[in-house]
Amino acid sequence: MRVTVLTGGTSSERDVALASASQVVRALRERGHEVAVVDTARGFIPESEEGIHLRNTVGSEPPALEDLVALERGVLLSTLGSLPVVRKAEVVFLALHGGHGEDGTLQSVLEVLGVPYTGSGPLGSALAMDKDIAKRLFSLAGVPTAPWLMTPVTPETVQQRLRWPVVVKPSKQGSTVGLNIVRSPEGLAAAIGEAGRFDDEVMVEAFVPGRELTVGILEDEALAVGEIIPRHEIFDYECKYTPGMSREIFPAEIPDILSHECGRLALAAHRSLKLRGYSRVDFRLTPAGNLVCLEVNTLPGLTATSLLPQSAAAAGISFPALCEGICRAALHRG
Repeated sequence: MRVTVLTGGTSSERDVALASASQVVRALRERGHEVAVVDTARGFIPESEEGIHLRNTVGSEPPALEDLVALERGVLLSTLGSLPVVRKAEVVFLALHGGHGEDGTLQSVLEVLGVPYTGSGPLGSALAMDKDIAKRLFSLAGVPTAPWLMTPVTPETVQQRLRWPVVVKPSKQGSTVGLNIVRSPEGLAAAIGEAGRFDDEVMVEAFVPGRELTVGILEDEALAVGEIIPRHEIFDYECKYTPGMSREIFPAEIPDILSHECGRLALAAHRSLKLRGYSRVDFRLTPAGNLVCLEVNTLPGLTATSLLPQSAAAAGISFPALCEGICRAALHRG
């Protein structure tokens, strides 16, 4: 196949995207495919320069907002169709996370161009990116999710409706960027202000204690359930992308009946958002043994430490086979 990998972008998850692309490019070439790379913020990357721009590691902090704003001025989404490696690709592989690469914007552009691409379509991408809408659809589909409020809110309302502690986070952001746990009324305003730097809508969600579980979805089937044990209280940016900052167990050491239920709910969440191809669904398992869906990621990370490849490996699917399978499914749909 002729595959063009789109990566980079201008979201706070830019470094994660570049690390994902590095792994995907290597895997697809290992399977014998012809692969080109395009940074949606900077343009085509010749193979001789991939080593400069792509990376194997992410780092412990997301890029500075001012750097991303500067990149935004050169964003190429509207001119992607003028690039021969995009027009002539049999499949476009989206190694992008967050921002216009995951919210349905890029997907809409590719629909207009008529180029097959990996992952979910414009509608599903937009629904999943908006955490408020996604949680409403989870509830309608019978998928348990933590109670939440959208700003503006007062400490009194939070105390009455959610109680402390709460999680404050941008409504349309990933990799826990801008997320904070707030334990008292005094910290609420500052946490909302921090989350508001990354999105104009901020969610205040009841904190759910318990074990962190995750499930990969591939072509409408649930893969292995995994457990994440981060060094920090939450599975934050540093724990996600710094080797040694978390321990991942695949398959999770939980009863079979609970693993089956986790897969069932993950698939229900995936379907409720009208997703296709693949996704990753995250849960908390409470001390009482209840599963609570946190969110669905439509373009989960494909870095060296990412969870979807581990979920697939535990189901007997190697990383190169996973990447190739994602491409073939997109080509078949296209």
